Amino acid sequence: MSNATPHFTPTSLHNGAQNTNQTMSSEPINEHWQQQLHLVSEARAASSASHHHCKKEGVSRVNKAPMESSPQHSPQQGEYGERNRASIDSELRRQDWDAMDLSGQGLRSLSLSLFSDYAFLGKLYLDNNRLTRLPSAIGQLRSLAHLDASNNQLMEIPEEIGMLVNLKALLLFDNNIHSLPYGIGHLFKLEMLGIEGNPLDEDLRDEVVQNGTKALVTHLRESTAPGPPPNERDWHVLDDTATIETLSVLSYNILCDKYATPSLYGYSPSEALSWNYRKQIVLGEIKEHDTDLVCLQEVDNESFTTYFRRELAYKDYRGVFWPKSRAKTMADKEAKLVDGCAIFFKNSKYICLDKQLIDFAHIAINRPDMKGEHDTFNRVMPRDHIAIVAFLENRVTGSRMIVVNAHIFWDEAFKDVKLVQVAILMEQISLLADRWAKHPPCLDKTAFRHSDLDGESDPSAPEEPLVEFAPSLEYSNGTQIPLLICGDFNSAAGSGVHDLITQGSVSGRHADLANRGYGNFTRDGMAHPFNLRSAYSGADELKFTNYTPDFQGVVDYIWYSTNSLQVRGLLGNVDAEYLRKVPGFPNYHFPSDHLALRAEFGFKSRKERKIMEADLGSQKDRRS
Repeated sequence: MSNATPHFTPTSLHNGAQNTNQTMSSEPINEHWQQQLHLVSEARAASSASHHHCKKEGVSRVNKAPMESSPQHSPQQGEYGERNRASIDSELRRQDWDAMDLSGQGLRSLSLSLFSDYAFLGKLYLDNNRLTRLPSAIGQLRSLAHLDASNNQLMEIPEEIGMLVNLKALLLFDNNIHSLPYGIGHLFKLEMLGIEGNPLDEDLRDEVVQNGTKALVTHLRESTAPGPPPNERDWHVLDDTATIETLSVLSYNILCDKYATPSLYGYSPSEALSWNYRKQIVLGEIKEHDTDLVCLQEVDNESFTTYFRRELAYKDYRGVFWPKSRAKTMADKEAKLVDGCAIFFKNSKYICLDKQLIDFAHIAINRPDMKGEHDTFNRVMPRDHIAIVAFLENRVTGSRMIVVNAHIFWDEAFKDVKLVQVAILMEQISLLADRWAKHPPCLDKTAFRHSDLDGESDPSAPEEPLVEFAPSLEYSNGTQIPLLICGDFNSAAGSGVHDLITQGSVSGRHADLANRGYGNFTRDGMAHPFNLRSAYSGADELKFTNYTPDFQGVVDYIWYSTNSLQVRGLLGNVDAEYLRKVPGFPNYHFPSDHLALRAEFGFKSRKERKIMEADLGSQKDRRS
C-alpha cells in the first residue's frame, strides 16, 4: 500500500494528530478511501500557500452572468409532481459570487458576521489556519455545498454542522478531532467527509474507510436519539372578555405517508419518518389540543377510515372526508392511498347540516367561459386538488357556521393555477353560503352517543342534566354566516392567492396570471363578498408554518369572517433555541414538515338576532 501513502510519512502530523494511514496498511483500499487519500495529499501539498483555492480555481472571478443562491432551490417533484416543500421566489438571493477563500491566513478565530452576512455562500475555505473551534453560528450557512477546515487545530465539530444539509464535501483533514457529532447524520447529500489525519474514534473511522461517507452519515442519523423535546408552544390570549359563544379550531397538514420519502426528507431518521410513528404523534397533538374543529390536509383514505375516524370517535369527534379526485379512477387498493382533506367536529356540540366537495379541476373544465381556454386544459385540469365544506349548527345556541378545508397546488411555476383554484373556491363558497342562508331550521338536536347503541351506559349512573336547545338562528344572506377557511394554500403574503382572500378582489391582469386566459376570471377579474382575515395576521404572525432546510415560511392559514368572529387566542411559535440544531421537519417531535395552527374565536353579538321558529318538542325526554 506504499503507493497509496501520502507524499510524506512522518509519525506525527503538524498539529499532533497521529498519522493513522499506517493503521490501515493491511486492508484493501476502496475507491472512496482512495479518493480521500488523494484529496488529503493535495491539501498537504498546498498547506504553505495562502488563498490557494482562489488561485487554483479562480473562484474570486466575477461570473459573467448572475446566479441564484444555490441549485438546491430547484423543485424536486414527488411521485405525482404535486407534493413538495413550498418555494417562494422572494426568498432566493441573487449573487454574482458564492465562494470565499480564507485559507492560509493564520486565523485563530472567525467573526460572527461571516455567518450572518454571507449566508448565501456555497463554498467556504478555512484550511491551513490556526482555528481551535468552529462557532456554532456556522449553522447559518445553509447554502454551503463545500466546507474545507483542514489543517487547523480543531478538537471538535459543533452539533450545528447538521444544519448544513446541502453540504456535499466536508473536509476536516489534519486536525485533532476525536469524535463526530450526531448532527452529521442530517447531511444526507454529503459525498465526501475528509477525516484522514485525525485521532478519530476507531469505529467511526472504520465505517468511513470500509463503507464510505454515505454509510457513516446513515449510521449517525439512525443512531440519533430523539433528544429532549422543545418547550411547549406558547398559548397567546388576545381577548379574555366574556362572549356569547366560543369556537376553537386546529388546522394541520400532516404529511401523507406516500410523500414522506427519503429523497425529500433524507435528513430525518427513518423511524421518525415512518407513518406508524408519525400518525401517533399527530393523533396525540389533536387529542391534546382538543379543539371543537380539526381540519387535516394530506390525510389518505385508509388513514382516515381505519385510524383517525376510529380513534377520534373516542374523543367525541365525527368526520367529513373526501380524497382527491384521482381516487375515482383507481382500483380500491390504490385509491385507499390517495390523500385528501378531512374536517372533524365535536359531535356533542355540533350538527352537520350539509357537506360539499369542491373539485377545482372538474368545476374549471365545466365552466362555459373556461371550456375553450387552452390554459384551463393544460394547467388547471391536471391538478386534482380539492376543498371540502361543512355546514354546522351549534346544538345549544342554534348558531350556524361554514367550515372550509382546502389544499392548494404547491408549484411556484403555477401561480396562475393557485389563483384560479382559490377563485373557484371563493366563488363556490359564496354560492353555498347564499343557499345555506335559506336552510330550514333543525328539528332534532339530540346528540347521538355510541353508548346508547352499544348498551354500555351504566344504569346506576346519575342522569345527565337536561340541556335547553335554542332554536336555529336565521341569516338573511350568506355573508352573515360565520365563516372559517383553513388549509395549506402554498402561498405567501403578497401573492395573488393571499390578495384575493384578504382584499376581496384581484384584477384579471394580476402578475400571477402571467397573461394567461381563464375566461371571466381574466376578463373581469376575481372577487368574493366576504370580509376575511388571517387569524395570525399582524404582530401575531407565525415565523413559519412550513419548516424544511430550503424553505421556512408561512403557507398555511386559518381565515375568518371579521363581521361575525373575533380572535381570542392563538398557538405561538416553536422554541427558537430548539431550532438552532434542527435543519427541518419532520423529526421525532414534529411529525410533519408543517406546523399545526390553532386559534380560538369568539362570536360577535348580532344587532338583530332573528330566530327560525321550529317545534323542538318537549325537552324532558331528551339527553345531550
